[in-house]
Amino acid sequence: MDQAQSLRQLVSSQDSKRVSGGGASARIITVCSGKGGVGKSNFTLNFALALKAMGRRVLLFDADIGMANIDVLMGVSAKYNLYHLLKREADIGQIIQIGPGGLPFIAGGSGMDELFSLSETDLNYFTTQIAQIADTMDFILFDTGAGLSKETLKFITSADDCLVVTTPEPTAITDAYALMKVVHNSYPNVSFKLIVNQAGDEREARGTSDKIRMAASRFLQLDISFLGFISSDAHVVQAVKKQVPFSVAFPNSAAAKDVQRLALNYLAADSADTTKVQGIKGFINKWLKRKQ
Repeated sequence: MDQAQSLRQLVSSQDSKRVSGGGASARIITVCSGKGGVGKSNFTLNFALALKAMGRRVLLFDADIGMANIDVLMGVSAKYNLYHLLKREADIGQIIQIGPGGLPFIAGGSGMDELFSLSETDLNYFTTQIAQIADTMDFILFDTGAGLSKETLKFITSADDCLVVTTPEPTAITDAYALMKVVHNSYPNVSFKLIVNQAGDEREARGTSDKIRMAASRFLQLDISFLGFISSDAHVVQAVKKQVPFSVAFPNSAAAKDVQRLALNYLAADSADTTKVQGIKGFINKWLKRKQ
């Protein structure tokens, strides 16, 4: 029996309550990177699609304030975004768009920076609106901006999980490690899961992961999980040009199979995680630094 089949059985046996809507709160996942150009948004989109294909209820939230592009990668024109919700020009049901594979998402762009100056009344309205959809989800993925802005830091330190995307390039390795170092020095309870994108092969991916994990263990006393890798694949570039997720346009490609394996790895780790999920209200209160 191959590793993927073993993972499928583990996930199926341990995570049935979440799939069947057993009342568990949505797990909040922040996806970040030390630098731009590592394929973070592309990974987030296809990872979300992989989770959904495995029966999970997923909401994708484009939280990149400056360079929001999830809708572009999907070839979907979003009529509404977060701004319209904050201005009460649309409710949560209207700003959620549907992408390929039936994936619900909230487009980025304007509105994100206004969240941090909401009045108590507007904050309560925002929380109530988001909670309406969050209660029906298993996972909410936030695709953040590259690097470590103050906004990205808030996402990282407020989420249940933080996935860090890097590549084998030396600058990407250095910046990924630097991001985790800065966060860990101020917020030591944050845990990270590492993804190596655009890897030549598994050996290169593990070598990249080992460099970061060994440095973190030695100098930060921080244990970083290696979640998996995505192969360097020409189909990814072709899919971007087509504005179709590569797992949809080329489902049998190496990259598509790798992201499926990553999703299985994540679900297996999530099933074994006994940490209490805080839920969307807890996330928002931490994210916007409001007391519960």
